[in-house]
Amino acid sequence: LIMSLAMWKWTCLVSHLLLSTTVSPLGRQQPPHPKRPFITFTGEQAEGNFNHLVVDERTGHIYLGAVNRIYKLSSDLKVLVTHETGPDDDNPKCYPPRIVQTCNEPLTPTNNINKMLLIDYKENRLIACGSLYQGICKLLRLDDLFKLGEPFHKKEHYLSGVNESGSVFGVIVSYSNMDDKLFIATAVDGKPEYFPTISSRKLTKNSEADGMFAYVFHDEFVASMIKIPSDTFTIIPDFDIYYIYGFSSGNFVYFLTLQPEMISPPGSTTKEQVYTSKLVRLCKEDTAFNSYVEVPIGCEKNGVEYRLLQAAYLSKAGAILARSLDVGPEDDILFTVFSKGQKRKMKSLDESALCIFVLKNINDRIKDRLQSCYRGEGTLDLAWLKVKDIPCSSALLTIDDNFCGLDMNAPLGVSSMVRGLPIFTEDGDRMTSVIAYVYKNHSLAFVGTKSGKLKK
Repeated sequence: LIMSLAMWKWTCLVSHLLLSTTVSPLGRQQPPHPKRPFITFTGEQAEGNFNHLVVDERTGHIYLGAVNRIYKLSSDLKVLVTHETGPDDDNPKCYPPRIVQTCNEPLTPTNNINKMLLIDYKENRLIACGSLYQGICKLLRLDDLFKLGEPFHKKEHYLSGVNESGSVFGVIVSYSNMDDKLFIATAVDGKPEYFPTISSRKLTKNSEADGMFAYVFHDEFVASMIKIPSDTFTIIPDFDIYYIYGFSSGNFVYFLTLQPEMISPPGSTTKEQVYTSKLVRLCKEDTAFNSYVEVPIGCEKNGVEYRLLQAAYLSKAGAILARSLDVGPEDDILFTVFSKGQKRKMKSLDESALCIFVLKNINDRIKDRLQSCYRGEGTLDLAWLKVKDIPCSSALLTIDDNFCGLDMNAPLGVSSMVRGLPIFTEDGDRMTSVIAYVYKNHSLAFVGTKSGKLKK
């Protein structure tokens, strides 16, 4: 009950949504339900836009990341605690920030935009990362938002130089007998020499330890990270990888991304820039990131291509959906929202589709690709990372479902797109968010729309 209630209030809080008409399985619109009052919460300051939200699954408490504020709310949206994170004197051209070395740029009062908010359940703390000082994070006690630590002594303590909310996504991998890991994925905003686009970091028990956020492994030649090579920006000057969603499942960590690439349209001799949605997969235990694989994903219905990923959510199939998909009720299902086309990132078209992917099917496609590459077939097919095509190398080994790569044939790209199953389309009011869960064997999805409506 707590989780269902929290998910409902989460939707109400972030988007101030109104109930919209429901759609029957046959596509007929039903009469709208009477409007009901929602519990709402308004921030303290005019500039205090809400950026991120997490719900403590044990207590139902809500943690809200805003501009210059972190709020702790009760399940009925009453303020319990507030923690100030800004503004402070800063300049985005300062790197490293002045707390590491003197910056000669002029410092001005700067807002702190919350870029990532995660609950570290094992250590009972909140990880709140902001835009100040090239991405400094605070570790706050869940009970009262007391600052347990704010690492800033080393270069790796700065996680992202991007100032926009939604530019960073983190996934915690927890262990019972050792420190947890934080997989962090971020847009780099033209600064690949400073920031890896994906890395795995240490989450130390001591919030003030120098080793907090250090790379899981780092030596002269290999590290737990992927960096975008500077040559890539010669081909695509505004290249970046935008991370929409992330999660862990089984032995892997996944990120869903949107990234530009250059293609040659049919019959054309010149290339044009489009955006492609891709799923990235890494093994949880891969300290050298040899397991990096990415596969394009998209959706199509009635000849219309939906290729621009807007949002995603991982859920279980549930008994009824599982039967129709020929999978088990506990199999992982990705609920995704795509908008039409693939040429516009920031100005997506209003036509959108809700599509589902069976995670096992994506993993099977990745395994097929790994097997063919280790037979020496094709190239690594990851132009943005290697710039030129590098042939796959042959090796005699067995590649099973949990294969985590070698220091060859990596990182690897899958060329053919995995298509999702479209289950609902919206032509006039673009879908922008989605959550899903199983209730009495049924899979339920809630989507939020551009105009502020909620569809169940």
